[in-house]
Amino acid sequence: MRCGGDVDVDGDGDVFPSTPGKLKTWSGGSSAISRHHVGVVHRCFASTSTLFLWALLLVALTASYLSFAGLVDTSSRYLLLSASRARGGGGGGWERRVGESARPGAHRGARGLSVLVTGAAGFVGSHAALALRRRGDGVVGVDNFNAYYDPSLKRARGALLASHGVFVAEGDVADPGLLARLFGAAPFTHVLHLAAQAGVRYAMENPSSYVHSNVAALVALLEACRGAEPRPALVWASSSSVYGLNEKVPFAESDPTDRPASLYAATKKAGEAITHAYSHIYGISVTGLRFFTVYGPWGRPDMAYFAFTRNILQGKPITVYRGRGGVDLARDFTYIDDVVRGCLAALDTARRGERGPAQYRIYNLGNTAPVTVPRLVYLLEKHLGVRARRRVVDMPGNGDVPFTHADVARARADLGYRPRTNLDAGLKKFVKWYLSYYGYSSSSSSSSSGGRVVGGGAAAATTTTMTTTENKQQQQQQQQKQNRGLR
Repeated sequence: MRCGGDVDVDGDGDVFPSTPGKLKTWSGGSSAISRHHVGVVHRCFASTSTLFLWALLLVALTASYLSFAGLVDTSSRYLLLSASRARGGGGGGWERRVGESARPGAHRGARGLSVLVTGAAGFVGSHAALALRRRGDGVVGVDNFNAYYDPSLKRARGALLASHGVFVAEGDVADPGLLARLFGAAPFTHVLHLAAQAGVRYAMENPSSYVHSNVAALVALLEACRGAEPRPALVWASSSSVYGLNEKVPFAESDPTDRPASLYAATKKAGEAITHAYSHIYGISVTGLRFFTVYGPWGRPDMAYFAFTRNILQGKPITVYRGRGGVDLARDFTYIDDVVRGCLAALDTARRGERGPAQYRIYNLGNTAPVTVPRLVYLLEKHLGVRARRRVVDMPGNGDVPFTHADVARARADLGYRPRTNLDAGLKKFVKWYLSYYGYSSSSSSSSSGGRVVGGGAAAATTTTMTTTENKQQQQQQQQKQNRGLR
């Protein structure tokens, strides 16, 4: 799996998730030093030196991986570059398009940013790139348009960005050659790194894709930032999944993150250690954002709310997981617009090119109001006007966690972050987009959906069903979809 795709908006892509490796302290002694002094030394180095050494080890291993990948993939990389050039991605024209897209609007003046957005055809990436462009910042995207989920949705997002003047380069973020061309074509002031391999269950079958996309690609990007002039500030997507098996709520940035519940979570925690090492050694400004279950229009089809909507409309049963003892799972669902505002605030407050210690920050971006999965289903039923067919089962041991709850006090104080959209209002907007994008029409009969009409108002009077000519309509409406704005 090549990196450049969607960021996991919380780690619980497949219907729900969550964090990283426990660091071990060294042990030893000396006849010249008392056991008391040895204990003091151990404690002093446990929290700093060990973290630092493990981060360096991760960097070394990743560098070895990149070197090996470079040796075995050289021929295929040249083939990919040739194919890119055949599509108009090579030569001076490619660099010119990157430079033009990266240039801020004149009205932004000195405040204008030039931002490289990785995972730009993904859910959060496309929204963030468009928000930056709309306010006049220069934006260049990069994405690999992989097939982790329906690539046509990613293509539609990419076409939408193109219609707003955002150039999206197609390629692997872990490819140093591609990054060198991008950084050589434009003096980026900031990098918004949202590309990642998402999902919890997928990691059980494809672990190497997570190492490549979430660790190796991050190191490649940090290396590109280190060698760039001017050196850009990095804002990147970590995940609420780093809190893992932590039972203290709400989750605060200072809470322990040494008990990962999934490989995805472990790679995100590794990313936090690696970015800290690069910030400390090379003076790169780094801001990590721990997203909490992001949802909304143009979302990811593998996310629970998206899959529930699809199955409800098609009359298929939905699988609702419950925790130990029959406890309902709960998530801190965060609307996409709130997360994007947090991303832009992090970019705007990122300091770069200053003397002294490099800026290193970690923030939670959540809604601070966890909602149970049964409540999520009820709200979808209300806005769809269809009763869901539930299949309630115990949560499998796949890395999911029973709940998430964000403490956003730090983000509120430093970034002015204040979530504005509750789950009811956000799902209403998502459902409106979903019905439009996938070509659904209203019918006065609910029989075709296999459900009963619920809710009030217009939703109670109709049942939304997929038309029998869905595939033909989707093909005919593809161009129209690409021109729609992110709402």
